Amino acid sequence: MPTIASSAPAVLIAHVGTFTREIRLGAGGVMLPNHTPLTIAEQYGTLDAMYPGRIDLGLGRAPGSDQNTMRALRRDAQSAEGFPNDVLELQAYLAGKSRIPGVDAVPGKGSQVPLYILGSSLFGATLAAALGLPYAFASHFAPQALEAAVAAYRREFRPSEQLDRPYVIAGVNVVAADTTAEAREQFQGTRRAFATGLFGRGQTFTDEQADQLLAQGAGAHVDQMLQYSALGTPAEVRAYLDAFVRQAGVDELIVAHHATGAARLRSVALLAEAMQPAHA
Repeated sequence: MPTIASSAPAVLIAHVGTFTREIRLGAGGVMLPNHTPLTIAEQYGTLDAMYPGRIDLGLGRAPGSDQNTMRALRRDAQSAEGFPNDVLELQAYLAGKSRIPGVDAVPGKGSQVPLYILGSSLFGATLAAALGLPYAFASHFAPQALEAAVAAYRREFRPSEQLDRPYVIAGVNVVAADTTAEAREQFQGTRRAFATGLFGRGQTFTDEQADQLLAQGAGAHVDQMLQYSALGTPAEVRAYLDAFVRQAGVDELIVAHHATGAARLRSVALLAEAMQPAHA
């Protein structure tokens, strides 16, 4: 995926950790069917040793790729079926209670790196609830089951050593700009990119051609995927996100910024400004 730096999250986290001191650094996330639990325990145990108490590990069940990529990774379509057991095996390595005699994650053993279950369906919600883990829903591109998944997770949650009460994170798209018109123009670029990525069959499109693609039916699909999107000035974005938190009943947000270049950095900075606590 050329627009997302997601192929080596552990490497990126190590890089960001070098330049930061306090913020938590999370993988959102590792698609566990593509890896062995021991490898992930070693990677994130190493990160925890480098940046103690700052590492979070999000785990997804989807392969996150196509058949050819699966082949390149030496995995198969059945790998996802073992996801619940793989999570338990990984959790045991990090707790210093390996399920495989004589095999420990070094470093990693006993690190207790917090785990989060990522998902876009009720499967992940019920698994996270059963294991007593935080749940993060991918509503920034798969919004359909958000409310049902959150309800199921909260209803079925069982406390664990890591977590004593439900904790929900939801994804939301953000395009913050100095004016509403700028934000809407940038969001149109996002709609074009989604349309050509999903329906363009690898072709290169001009803006006009992408707009035609949107008008011919791709727009409805794209807009459904991007249903939860905060656009506008910092004040408008803050108002939207406050309402989204209340509506979805979530404890934390993952924000996806789709503007490009300097506009993306500006969007991040404006969002940070907008979300600062109000002072009396």
